[in-house]
This record gives sequence, C-alpha cells and structure tokens, in this order.
Amino acid sequence: MSLDAYSAVVTSVAADLTPHVAALQVGGGAGSAVVFTGDGLLLTNAHVVARATRGRAVFDDGSETDVDVVGADPLSDLAVVRARTATPPAAELGDAGTLRVGQLVVAVGNPLGLSGSVTAGVVSGLGRSLPTRDGRTARVVEDVIQTDAALNPGNSGGALADASSRVVGINTAVAGWGLGLAVPINGTTRRIIGSLVADGRVRRAYLGLVSTPAPLPAGLAERTGRRRGLRIVEVVPGAPADRAGLKAGDLVLEAGRRPVADAQSLQRLLFADAIGTPLPMTVHRRGAMVDVITVPAELTGG
Repeated sequence: MSLDAYSAVVTSVAADLTPHVAALQVGGGAGSAVVFTGDGLLLTNAHVVARATRGRAVFDDGSETDVDVVGADPLSDLAVVRARTATPPAAELGDAGTLRVGQLVVAVGNPLGLSGSVTAGVVSGLGRSLPTRDGRTARVVEDVIQTDAALNPGNSGGALADASSRVVGINTAVAGWGLGLAVPINGTTRRIIGSLVADGRVRRAYLGLVSTPAPLPAGLAERTGRRRGLRIVEVVPGAPADRAGLKAGDLVLEAGRRPVADAQSLQRLLFADAIGTPLPMTVHRRGAMVDVITVPAELTGG
C-alpha cells in the first residue's frame, strides 16, 4: 500500500468515526466512549467509570450530554452509559474475530483531553491476555487485541476500528511504549454488553484456570483432525477446575462436548446458565486423553 493509499484509509476512518466518539468525564476520571445504539447508549471501559453513577459526554462537534452509568463489568473492563439527551448516530460494531496480525487499525479517542485524536498502526498480536481485578476477584480478559497504534491516558474507552470504520475493539490500556491493548468486539463481549444493558451486571460461571491457545502435537492433530487447543497455564487452588482434577500443562480439546480452539470458545460457555451445571471437558495429558466433569461456580467479587 502506498503512503497516499494508507493516508486515504486513515483519513476516511477518522472522518467516519470521530463524530461517534465522546470525551467522557465521570467522577474524578476521564476517558472516551463510543455511541453504539441509536437510543444513546455508549460503550466505554469499566475502569473509566470506576464507581461513578453519572458523568458528562462531550462530542467532537461541541455538543454535550449528561450520562448515567447503566452497568460496568470490571472483569471484562467494559461499561455502558446512557445519554440523557440526543447523541450523534451509532458507530458500526464489527467482529474482532476477522482480524489478522499486520492488519491496519485506527484508534480514535481523547488522550490527555485532546478531543478527536486519531492514531493508526497495525494489529501487533491477537489472543493476548489482560489481567483485571474486581475487589479480591482476579480474572484474565482473553483474546485482547495488541496494537502499535499510539495510545495515551484518555484513549481508554475509545474506538479501535478496521479499515472499513467498524469498531472492532475498545481501547483499554497502555501497557508500555509502543504497546496498546483493546478489548475485542466479538460474540462473547457482545453477550457481556447485552447483559449490562439488560441487567446492569454480568453473572458469570467460574472455573478458576488461566489458559493460552496452543498447537496440538502432530500425532494428536492427525488423530483428531484439529490443529489447536487451550493449554492450561495455571489452576487456582480450590477452584472448580482444581476440584475436577485439571492441572497446569493439560491441553484442553473439548468443553461441553464442543471443540475448544481459543479462549473465546471456552469463555462463551461460562455465563449464568452454566453456574452449577456439570461441564464435561476432555484434555490431553502426558500422551493420554482424560475426561473430567467440572461444575462451574458463580464468580463473585469481594
């Protein structure tokens, strides 16, 4: 892609997306938020709203509105706020599952109070994990998007978009120089957003394990016809996964009788309807296939 073509894409996305992104002031904090429905709902980060119940959104055209916090989910770092008066039209939400490493992405937000700031870069990595905490409860947000698009304080809650101006992520953290992270927009996070809108909170089932995508050994891949599974990195002592006998090093192949190839395929099974319901899992351990029955508990903060 020539520089002119690259610039054309970035300027087009910036023009499309900037009107839909607000500077958000809540409590003593500030960040960004993205209009995602026609009736004035905005998506942002849970750490931006913190414990606040209301705030104010200011758009690039100078219009302002008071907002009320509808719900926040610290364990996915997503929150929804509702505008009290009219907002610009909704941005289009995309699907982070279509992203590829090296793909152009554009970040729009309000870093350091500078409204409508635009930076561009590429997807540097996919399937990253972001540790989060709510009180004493720790969790890992899976499938986080890593980008080298410059992010600064105030970008949190802003939009990460693809070349077609679809919002594929909500910028969530500045992990270091040249490293930005965004919570993906995918099937799992859409379900989280829906729960926040409907109930103001998200009920989750909890297994108590940390995993990472991993390739299957050649022989196992040939026998199963699958290429990837989830390698268990850590099992929380006393958690449902521990009580079921799962161990660090196990390679998860199935959960709920369905193939598991990435973090989202496991996370999407762990919502309210899974609490207290037996969840069969198949793992590969030291050359053997092992079947276990887990019983997810309800994840509670504290």
